[in-house]
Amino acid sequence: MAEEATTKSKKKLNGIERAAILLMTLGEKDAAEVFKLMNPKEVQKVGEAMARLGSVGREEVDEVLAEFCDTVDEQTALGIGNEEYLRNVLVNALGEDKAGNIIDRILMGHNAKGLESLKWMEPRSVAELIRLEHPQIIAIILSYLESDQSAEVLAALPENMRADILIRIATLDGIQPSALKELDEMLEKQFTGNADSLKSAGIGGVKTAANVLNFIDSSMEAEIMDKIKEADEELGQNIQDLMFVFDNLVDVDDRGIQSLLREISSENLIVALKGADEAVKEKILKNMSKRAAEMLRDDLDAKGPVRISEVEAAQKEILAVARRMSESGEISLGGGGDEFV
Repeated sequence: MAEEATTKSKKKLNGIERAAILLMTLGEKDAAEVFKLMNPKEVQKVGEAMARLGSVGREEVDEVLAEFCDTVDEQTALGIGNEEYLRNVLVNALGEDKAGNIIDRILMGHNAKGLESLKWMEPRSVAELIRLEHPQIIAIILSYLESDQSAEVLAALPENMRADILIRIATLDGIQPSALKELDEMLEKQFTGNADSLKSAGIGGVKTAANVLNFIDSSMEAEIMDKIKEADEELGQNIQDLMFVFDNLVDVDDRGIQSLLREISSENLIVALKGADEAVKEKILKNMSKRAAEMLRDDLDAKGPVRISEVEAAQKEILAVARRMSESGEISLGGGGDEFV
């Protein structure tokens, strides 16, 4: 029985948790050196995972270390250029456009300038840098950033600007490369880029606005949506139709739910389901083994009251994993139609 529980626990470890276990085995000094090479968001996620792990079994540690050694063996002494290999793998996995943005971020790193450099800055720093710009400029910049970062930047901007900026993002229909280059050069002067390679395709639009709102805190999201609908009821509804919320998981197919469950922690799932619609709970439970479903029901009953803010945070974390898996083609999100996916 104990062996079965251990096996179940090991299967639930996601990538961040495996990284946390690996760092814990390195010792404080070596782990600190690894942390120095990570960006703040990565440090926070891995640090939180380390804090949540508690006691870790010897078998789990051995499995994580063995997997790490296998990965290192597979990725060294290949005799090919790292950049070319990375580019080919990501293009095959994600397509040319999406892979291009990711490759640029990886290869340019902290040497990035202009617009690209914003992707490597803390959201509050970006907000402080752009808060005095015209709302249309801010909308273009937020459209260019990743949705989760844009959401944090938007949350750090003055409250009276947020709805206006989201409306501008939603109604932005691309931007001329020359205008994008001019904006890039303006930001470069502040940082002291070259925008020739920047692409205008996919910047702005209702889908972008919906993606940004998906990452906004729930209370702030409702307030912004109300203001958008006051200004333009149809636009607000269009944005809302493209948003993917936790209850929309009921529209994901069974295989997608099973894949998602392998990537999220049981503790996060328990907290998230405390405030979920009954249909979502049943969708999750029916895609688990009978024993796992029974254990989850017991855990939910034993959990007791949970703060709404904790439930929303857990749900958004699971949704972030779901969106990442959707973007990589691992699952297909329902509820928003093909236009969202």
